[in-house]
Amino acid sequence: MLNNSLYQTIMRDYNRRQAEAKHAQDLRTREIFSKLPEYETLEQEIITLCAGEARSRVLKPEGAGETSRRELHDRISRLKSRQLKLLLDAGYPEDYLELHYTCPRCKDTGFYENDLCPCFRQAAARRVYDQTKIAPILEKENFGTFRIDYYSETVDPRFGISPAENMRTIVARCQQYIKHFDTRFANLFIYGETGVGKSFLTHCIANELLKSSHSVLYLTAFELIEAFEKHTFGDNDDREDSLYEDTLFDSILNCDALIIDDLGTETVNNFTVSQLFLCLNHRQQSRKSTIISTNLPVEAIQDIYSERIFSRIISYYEIFLIIGEDIRFRIARNR
Repeated sequence: MLNNSLYQTIMRDYNRRQAEAKHAQDLRTREIFSKLPEYETLEQEIITLCAGEARSRVLKPEGAGETSRRELHDRISRLKSRQLKLLLDAGYPEDYLELHYTCPRCKDTGFYENDLCPCFRQAAARRVYDQTKIAPILEKENFGTFRIDYYSETVDPRFGISPAENMRTIVARCQQYIKHFDTRFANLFIYGETGVGKSFLTHCIANELLKSSHSVLYLTAFELIEAFEKHTFGDNDDREDSLYEDTLFDSILNCDALIIDDLGTETVNNFTVSQLFLCLNHRQQSRKSTIISTNLPVEAIQDIYSERIFSRIISYYEIFLIIGEDIRFRIARNR
């Protein structure tokens, strides 16, 4: 459940959007009245007729005066048609004087079909994301700064492919994952030894998804488990911190893309395993994408975590192995 503090903050944003949209509509209306005086004359006539129709409904019993009301309605329709013709003849689009919403689905109310609009959840996740302090990292680590020359072109006999060629293939598949994110549900499991670029690649993915207005939450495995602990045991006396923790937990379950970095570095116990499974299972059932990076080989997941988690990853994740030496050592040698 979203906390009250975050809810009020986001609703203030929606109220601001509505006010800005109304102001912009008023400016467009004044423009049309100035350029098309006949349009304003027709508008005043429509307002008068609508007021007359409303009075008729109040003063006359139901069923009485139906003919008169139909005539009023027909006159109003004809006037609106003349207005539309004036607008189109002057070269304006049909919806020029309508309210233009940032989110047409919820009309900038935050609610759609008796539930929170997806744009509201995106806004909530974005605010939580901003507090994870990863934004500055994404400015430096993205596909624009990615360097394939950090990977050797020499074929690794164990895999029959060079680290560079392997990485080109992985990057291409990740870019396809991003391109089809809205139409093809998928999860990613990225593993390899320390320093081969797993976190860098997940930063690249996060950056692209955020640029396309998706809600992304990036947490280390340690931060993920810490969030589970604080939400479950609720021993925080600070109200603001407690509200943030509730919102963080909601975002973990419901953001468009959850990125779990360095799985295996956290303390693993029964609580860890059960919470991780509940998280991955919930997101799978909700068709919310999850990306996991780890130093652990896939087969170790079954031994360290559980058969159920191992089964989820094998069955529902695209698995990428990044090979090569520690990039930091390679950069140091080339200096």
